[in-house]
Amino acid sequence: MAFRKRNIALSSSSSRSNAASSQTPDADLTSTPSTPSASTLLPSPSPSLSTQALIAGVRPSPIDGRPTTSTGTPSLDGILAGHAGLPLGTSLLVEEEGTTDYGGALVRFYAAEGVVQGHRVHVVGVGEGWGRGLPGLSEKDVRKKVKAEAVDAASAASERMKIAWRYEGLGEFGGVTERGTGQRQEDDSVFCHTFDLAKRLSLPVGSSAINYIPIRAPTTSSSSSSNSGSTNAPPSPFTSVLQNLQHELSTSPPHTIHRLILPSLLSPALYPGSSSAPTSILQFLHALRALLRIYPTRLTAMSTLPISLYPRTTGLVRMMELLSDGVVTLSPFPHSTAQLLSTSAAATSEDEKPQGLFAVHKLPVYHEKGGGTGAEGLGEDLAFTLSRRTFKIVRFSLPPVEGDREAQEEAQRGQSGMPKKEELEF
Repeated sequence: MAFRKRNIALSSSSSRSNAASSQTPDADLTSTPSTPSASTLLPSPSPSLSTQALIAGVRPSPIDGRPTTSTGTPSLDGILAGHAGLPLGTSLLVEEEGTTDYGGALVRFYAAEGVVQGHRVHVVGVGEGWGRGLPGLSEKDVRKKVKAEAVDAASAASERMKIAWRYEGLGEFGGVTERGTGQRQEDDSVFCHTFDLAKRLSLPVGSSAINYIPIRAPTTSSSSSSNSGSTNAPPSPFTSVLQNLQHELSTSPPHTIHRLILPSLLSPALYPGSSSAPTSILQFLHALRALLRIYPTRLTAMSTLPISLYPRTTGLVRMMELLSDGVVTLSPFPHSTAQLLSTSAAATSEDEKPQGLFAVHKLPVYHEKGGGTGAEGLGEDLAFTLSRRTFKIVRFSLPPVEGDREAQEEAQRGQSGMPKKEELEF
């Protein structure tokens, strides 16, 4: 029986090193220098993915851990294939029927979220007036931010009071204070903010948070000189957009998140007629898809398309959908239908009236297990409501065809249509 002293750890490093040294000559005889080891076959971890947790507004997907960012709309984040946000390196195409601008509200929330998180926002085809119309933070988020700053100041003051004055100059005190502040910032980091359309987001004077990229159609002389000896293709107005975006991506710091926004894509009010040619828009989407794959942890894109001018039955729109990672459609209700839903039993005074249907055609899914199972109510009929504060996507159910109109009106007024207890006879 062997005995050993207590509280002494057994160390096998010396024995293992001796065994390894004794087996080294035999191993050299059997191994060949050209055979790679197992460590060289494994892919090295990407440094950009390891630092994504430190970037504001970015968190890993609950499905496969890829970095995702918020669209500024919590209900839209919840249906994006279960990723709880828009994965970096993907694009989302929002199609809208009619002459409304519900899709414009979605991209404004998307841009405002990027500005608040400190991301670089690129907007194509509009001026600075569009950026001045971004929705501001709601009172709840502003109150939470002020409360967090007050808590940080109070905790710092209490730390100074607890520690004696002769220890305040030491480095340990500064280290404790920095760790406490970092933990508070990590706890109070918000992935998706709440915005109020009645307010405006205050941008500092001379701020470079938003990059406005104008649409510049090339002149006839330049296009003829560039197309000499080739087919007579119409000039593309998206060349300057790609050059500007690629320059910003290459010159910005490696941990900067970029958001590209294309409001009212191919609209005649913003784009020239040559932009709707397949040689222009499809080549642009091909190049944008390549940039998204080159920068899979730094770039996302969202665009809106008026399908009243470009129906989904055309081959051009079908190809645009194939080149996009996610495709959704907004179908607003006519005024008569919306009025009927507001007076029906499906929408009471407590519920928000649905303003249109929300259809999902394609979602960004990039892993071997598929996706979409984490999205709540994705296989059902969805509707959207745009209130003063948020854009909400909810389940949709048809109201009853026939019903007691008087009882419904009384229910809307807050009166109970049920008989009283004294009136019931058993």
